[in-house]
This record gives sequence, structure tokens and C-alpha cells, in this order.
Amino acid sequence: MEVLTIEKSQRINEQIRITPVRVIGADGTQHGVIPTDQAIAMAREAELDLVEVAPTERPPVCRIMDFGKFKYQQNKRQHKNHTHQTKIKEIRLRPKTDSHDLLTKVTHAREFLADKDKVTISVVFRGREAAHMDEGRKVMLKMIEALTDVSKVESGPSTMGKRIFCTLTPK
Repeated sequence: MEVLTIEKSQRINEQIRITPVRVIGADGTQHGVIPTDQAIAMAREAELDLVEVAPTERPPVCRIMDFGKFKYQQNKRQHKNHTHQTKIKEIRLRPKTDSHDLLTKVTHAREFLADKDKVTISVVFRGREAAHMDEGRKVMLKMIEALTDVSKVESGPSTMGKRIFCTLTPK
């Protein structure tokens, strides 16, 4: 087996300089305290690596295992524990947004909610449209209604200046 350069905490094969070492076999059996050269020979015979698992112990504890497979599983476990960072995505509408355009926006919102992101829906009024806030509220309620199966309303529709907005979170 070739010598791999790895983290300083785990030495493998010829990197283990201390002798003797306590050896645990690939199947978990105790082989006892044996010289390092003999332990490396046992690992090579099994076509595996000798990995130092407890370097602070006296004598150090080494295990016969496939080091590449071990590192792969460690990385996989670490990746699995990674948590998703929740983002806030915004979908902007106008009071005159057509029904087909609204369906497209609903599809995008569903994708964001499926990725466990929050969605802020905002209806923006320009110029004289601000006189018809009720039209904007209708568009907002249509959007919320279309997304009720995949989301829940975190903060209901509220007005701030020339905008109506609300926040949806994934169920």
C-alpha cells in the first residue's frame, strides 16, 4: 500500500514510527501488542492499511482498515450533517399581473419552498395604481391560496408605503 499524506492526527502505515502498537483487526478482533513492522505486514497481507486511531494511548492503538473507504465515509457523514442555510426569496407582483404570469410566479415560489427557503411576496404599486390597493390585495390572496398546500403564512399581508407584502415559510 502507498503512504498517503493525511491530517496530522491520523498516521497510516510507515508514518507510524512508535513500536510496539496495540492492533485491532479489520473484523474488530484484538491482536494484542505487537511490533509496528509486524502490524504493517499483517495489514499488507489483508490488502488494507494500518491506521493509528488513538495516538495518545501507550502503546498507540492501530486498526487494520481500508483507509480510503474510511475517509470517504467520514466525508459523507460530515456532508450529511450539513444544515441548509435558509434564504429569503422575493417574488414581485403588480396589481395588473395576468393569471398566466401569476401561475409562473407560483411555480417559482414552489421551487423556492421545496428548497426550504422562505418566500416574500410583494405587490408593488406605481403611480395611480396606489388608489386601487384592493386589486393588489386580491392578487396577493390568489398567490397565497395557490401555495397553501406547500407553505404556511408567517406574516400576513401588510401595507408599507406603495407595497403590500407577506412572508411564506415551507411546511
